[in-house]
Amino acid sequence: MRILELAGARALILHRPHTAITALERQLAAIGLHSEVIWPELPAECDADFLFFDVDMGFDAQFPWPAGQSPMPMIALIGSEAPGRIEWSLARGAHAQLLKPVGDSGVYSALLIARATYQAQACYAAEVAGLRDRLAGRETVVRAVMALVAQGMSDEDAFAKLRRLATDRRESFEAAAERVVAQFDPSGRRGNGR
Repeated sequence: MRILELAGARALILHRPHTAITALERQLAAIGLHSEVIWPELPAECDADFLFFDVDMGFDAQFPWPAGQSPMPMIALIGSEAPGRIEWSLARGAHAQLLKPVGDSGVYSALLIARATYQAQACYAAEVAGLRDRLAGRETVVRAVMALVAQGMSDEDAFAKLRRLATDRRESFEAAAERVVAQFDPSGRRGNGR
């Protein structure tokens, strides 16, 4: 993994004003980040590269996005290790954690771990979405082949016709299948609802 430069990045600290946050702000400045303390809620338009949030006093309505769908890496600031609060921070989608009171170290590694975890989650989500699309496309191909077979073709001829249709129109196999399904499906359903 390549460790990225953090200088110039922007961090929001969702925490009530408190002396425990001073050390965090000092470490962020030393690393080169710009930081801003916000409490009690984030603005609807949240422009930052990282978000630190208070697990002890935090609540769901503070965030303008659904749990687990943050647009930036999130770092949990944990004072009390009560199981319910830890569970809440995980449900919110914490990518890393930092124990309070924040001392003279730990912020840099928390930033790097949060960014790496956030990027890995984004890659996995894109991969899963792509696989779901491909799976849905395969179902459309099966329905198209079944529609062509119902017209009297063999399986092999139906696949060959789909391949020809896709090649002639320079489109994907799945797109050709979707057109066939739309043409022959007596229910009028289009493949995958597309």
